[in-house]
Amino acid sequence: MKKTLLALLLALIAAVALLPETPRIPVSGATTKDWNPQSFWYYPWGRSGTHKGIDIFAKEDTPVLAATQGLVVHTGVDSMGGNIVLVLGGKWRFHYYAHLHSIDTQAWHWVKAGEQIGTVGVSGNAKGKPPHLHYAIRTPYPQPWLYNANVRQAWNKLFFVDPHRWLTEGL
Repeated sequence: MKKTLLALLLALIAAVALLPETPRIPVSGATTKDWNPQSFWYYPWGRSGTHKGIDIFAKEDTPVLAATQGLVVHTGVDSMGGNIVLVLGGKWRFHYYAHLHSIDTQAWHWVKAGEQIGTVGVSGNAKGKPPHLHYAIRTPYPQPWLYNANVRQAWNKLFFVDPHRWLTEGL
């Protein structure tokens, strides 16, 4: 029974990679004017050193929506991100939602693009700052084709997708 369940779970996770991506701004009512497109990979950025996502500003408790369909692989709390949700979407991309006020989903739940997964907040290291969603996209494989070859990039950047470009150009 355990082997069958594990095989089913692994097949589901493998199938996620084949899903089409449906980029959607992950904060209800937000537009591209609600974040700074230059903030991805900005240095220096507090304890994390480099800002690996974008901060989408909105009123506290504004719904946070799944930016694409996928499998919620983690929900919880950590010191920097506060209340967080991690969704595995198409192309094996992990969509990271941080600083949530509330989490409205659970691990191993399938979410559709636009489904509410939480609300905007100031948890984690966002305490004392304006309410916002920190949104990042990470991959388990390098993506050198997404970045200008003439610009020297840190190796680590190759494992992240610029959320601004993904939302506006559908990378």
